[in-house]
Amino acid sequence: MRAARTPGEAGRDEALDAFAREGCSEPRSWGNGPDDTYGRHDHARAKVLFCLEGSIVFHTDEGDVALVAGDRLDLPAGTPHSATVGASGCNCVEAWGS
Repeated sequence: MRAARTPGEAGRDEALDAFAREGCSEPRSWGNGPDDTYGRHDHARAKVLFCLEGSIVFHTDEGDVALVAGDRLDLPAGTPHSATVGASGCNCVEAWGS
């Protein structure tokens, strides 16, 4: 399974509804400044993430997954990835998938 972007116009309420409907963990919000980076890592559980403001690019072995406000990312467990925040920063909300 690959990282998958779902383009959309989801805001905080839609993201929280999706997490609840899909049985995800308690969501957490986070944000970063322009051009911040995350080094390569992976997670033991699947991650569901919504970009609420700005943009961020997730770098995976299969290619880059670029998110803008409203987009959703489904990242399977064990997927190695890094990330680069866009020029205007980003605000996201994420949860562990069920």
